[in-house]
Amino acid sequence: MLTLYFSPGSSSMAPHIALHEIGTPFEQRAVSFARQEQRDPAFLAINPEGKVPVLLIDGRPLTEVAGILYYLARRFPQAALLPVDDPHAEAQVVAWMSFIAATLHPSRRRGLEAANKAWALAELRLAGRDWAVDRYSIADIHLFRLFWRLAGSLKPERAAFPGLYAHHERMMARPAVQRTIAVESAIGYELPA
Repeated sequence: MLTLYFSPGSSSMAPHIALHEIGTPFEQRAVSFARQEQRDPAFLAINPEGKVPVLLIDGRPLTEVAGILYYLARRFPQAALLPVDDPHAEAQVVAWMSFIAATLHPSRRRGLEAANKAWALAELRLAGRDWAVDRYSIADIHLFRLFWRLAGSLKPERAAFPGLYAHHERMMARPAVQRTIAVESAIGYELPA
């Protein structure tokens, strides 16, 4: 049994999308930042860091977006979210995930100039491709969630990031993304600034 603890619009949106892409049954448990449910003793017993996402796998917690996405892609290979038949492409997915977590994710909090520099690197890495690697993968899900937030909060110039905006539009057309956004927006977004 899989249970996803998430907060709408937060980084947990990425594994939420992946679960909808896979199509496997899972339980959804929204965690309210406004009510500080991430600090509730019951939640801290699951994740002492008090962060989402958490994926409970038969009662065992797995945290961190990249770890959860990798687990889901490996556990459900029929979803083709990881190119396991190509070691180089699989390594490129891991490289993208590392770049997203270490460079892109923290850049938003450093302001528009820092974010623009980091995202310019992402634009170069994407280099006119439809997807982060040769085909759709968990790297695209992770990249989308962060750009979705950046585009909504800092509103970077479309002309500066044509590839990222095109990627964003392709992602927004995916049924799993639409379903996740519908579920999360019905609950309501409580994102910190």
